[in-house]
Amino acid sequence: MTQFKCVRCGQTAPASDSYVCQCGGLFEVHHDFSDISLELFDEKLREIGAVWSSGVWRYKELIHPELPPKYIVSRPEGNTNQYKRKGVSEYAGIDGLYMKHEGENPSGSFKDRGMTVGVSMAVQSGAKKVACASTGNTSASMAAYAAQAGLEGIVFVPEGMISYGKLAQALSYGSNVIQVKGNFDDAMSLIRNGAKRLGFYILNSMNPWRIEGQKSIVFEMLQQRRWESPDWIVVPAGNLGNTSAFGKALRELKQLGLIDKIPRIAAIQAEGANPFYKLWHSIDKKLEPMKPDTIASAIKIGNPVSWEKAFKSIMETDGTVEQVSDSEILDAKAVIDSSGIGCEPASAASVAGTRKLKDMGVISSDEQVVCILTGNLLKDPETTVKYHLDGVSARYSNKPRVVEADLDRIEAILSQVIKPAQGQEVKHIGN
Repeated sequence: MTQFKCVRCGQTAPASDSYVCQCGGLFEVHHDFSDISLELFDEKLREIGAVWSSGVWRYKELIHPELPPKYIVSRPEGNTNQYKRKGVSEYAGIDGLYMKHEGENPSGSFKDRGMTVGVSMAVQSGAKKVACASTGNTSASMAAYAAQAGLEGIVFVPEGMISYGKLAQALSYGSNVIQVKGNFDDAMSLIRNGAKRLGFYILNSMNPWRIEGQKSIVFEMLQQRRWESPDWIVVPAGNLGNTSAFGKALRELKQLGLIDKIPRIAAIQAEGANPFYKLWHSIDKKLEPMKPDTIASAIKIGNPVSWEKAFKSIMETDGTVEQVSDSEILDAKAVIDSSGIGCEPASAASVAGTRKLKDMGVISSDEQVVCILTGNLLKDPETTVKYHLDGVSARYSNKPRVVEADLDRIEAILSQVIKPAQGQEVKHIGN
């Protein structure tokens, strides 16, 4: 039977809408798995029009075996590709580097994987209202799935700290948007304190069902690789939901005997929003909240709610935590973008972090690495355009040229332009 278990004290409890143990630790979902074979998931790839067409619910036996299919709210999500690009590999110094692009999800980010499970559980519980705090992607995803399920959506976003690309989604999908005068952590505090009073079901990553959905990134990545594990999975780290989910996914696969090797997880934070990095490299392993400041808005979080789960994931996989600067993030993003893939700034932290870890000797040039790109290029167009137009220190800027309507002048300009062939040696792995 499915139940909750506290990551801090180990206490178990019935699965419910209470996500925090009496000791203050977060619950995670524990399933009683039946015998599962990898062939089961391969067989589901051949089914058309069923719920298994979702890159989340294809793995239902690993995510929520007991949930009746009638409650599932799916678009469908997942089925995102893995890409290999020569220019990105050369930039990072890793020939065997692949990028799994979660920006290919319906709302443009990995959040859809957790949200399909979270909203499905809200429907099963009889909830009428759902809510989240967000720097943008969670609000976009929740608003979309809430609208599909016929639920009232309420999103709390920090005023002036959310890109228009993400705000437009929350507004368009019809959720009630509350702009909080403060940062994400202030909005998150309101969510945690206001759930009972305002009568809504929380859909942030403190909800353990969100984590169950996000596990599917690892399941799908491995299935695409014919169940052969890479050496590393490198992931941007903000509220630490993905770091938590990835460790849990790998732990369960190993316990079930479905994989032989557990990849190492590297969680990458921005220098201006790095409480988990500081914790990892501290002696007492205590999280110290901070006021975050980074261009990568999706990971601009100073008090990550899932840090204990994430710490467990890093420890169990013999992983590491690193930080990168905003300039490193934006330069890596420019390289990814010019390869024809594209991503939002926070996504590029994975490639920037891989490059840094390779230079530090932590990752070897001959290892297999999967970098997670968490969001679509169009999630934050303002930052992208500013990099190319105004970035004084931008190493890979592509500034447009303004000319008179004169072909001779245009020909002269184009003859001086030499662009790197980032798109050579194109490979991708898909479903």
